[in-house]
Amino acid sequence: MKRRWILVGLLASAVAVLCVAPFIGMMRVPASALWRACDDPVLVDVLWKIRLPRVAMAFLAGAGLATAGMAFQAMFRNPLATPFTLGVASGASLGSALAIHLGLTVCFLGISSVTLAAFAGALLTIVLVYGLTRSRQGFSTATMLLAGVALSFSFSSLILFLQYLSDFTQTYRMLRWVMGGLDRIVSFVDVLDVVPFVVAGSLVVLYLTHELNLIATGEQLAASRGVEVERTKRILFVAASLMVGAVVAVCGPIGFVGLMAPHICRVIVGPDHRYLAPASWLFGGSFLVVCDAVARTAMAPAELPVGIITALLGGPFFLCLLLGSSKRSELV
Repeated sequence: MKRRWILVGLLASAVAVLCVAPFIGMMRVPASALWRACDDPVLVDVLWKIRLPRVAMAFLAGAGLATAGMAFQAMFRNPLATPFTLGVASGASLGSALAIHLGLTVCFLGISSVTLAAFAGALLTIVLVYGLTRSRQGFSTATMLLAGVALSFSFSSLILFLQYLSDFTQTYRMLRWVMGGLDRIVSFVDVLDVVPFVVAGSLVVLYLTHELNLIATGEQLAASRGVEVERTKRILFVAASLMVGAVVAVCGPIGFVGLMAPHICRVIVGPDHRYLAPASWLFGGSFLVVCDAVARTAMAPAELPVGIITALLGGPFFLCLLLGSSKRSELV
């Protein structure tokens, strides 16, 4: 019962954050702009065309990354696993870097070539990791992890090679994209592109929370309780990776959200994934919305990429996890 009330509190906090964040920024937007009663049409446009889509995207991205991080930590039984462990972010970054280097300007259904190339790179990484894992007997999470790390290093080296070949403008665009940010969100079209992946992936993870509880305790125990371990891991791998790929394709690689949010929620609601999954979803979304609000206002009129804010918070958090006691690092 206590955990249910905690979830209610997280839901209320998320609603409060979503209601307040659009009005925070370099320009003060009055509440009347929400129903277009403001005298200044510029402020109305700022709210409806920039702030609201950006806040919505921040919540979706944070929720998706946090949910994927929770799933990977359970699958790998590793408290330091993140949504980028399998190289999806590096694959998306390589796709975007290649599009920038080639100067592609084609749009498809309102989606830019950089975003399309980034999502294609993420899909390629998913296929390669799955193929390399399936080339061995079974569906080993250890093999999956090693394949993801190897691909991540390979893609990172190719990105550096492309930066070396590119001119100053292209190199800056590549570097800025790799930092991760929400400043490129200027309409609800980008939000609608990500919604199906985040919603579908989150629902899959929520549906498999019982299996996640058992897998987190050990694959042999899970199999003895009737869980089809390999099938479950495949479904989780595809759902979580597609969710991360869609977020990274639009927002760039925003790190550490998928590491911090599940661990903080694990302290709040405990290790039971039936409560941890919705808590991570709500907290991760709210957390990234707050970080983006800080990024917009900390150095106004300049703006920091939100990936820098999360990295500044995530670095010390990662060290605390690494140096903490084994009890603190346990998943169950």
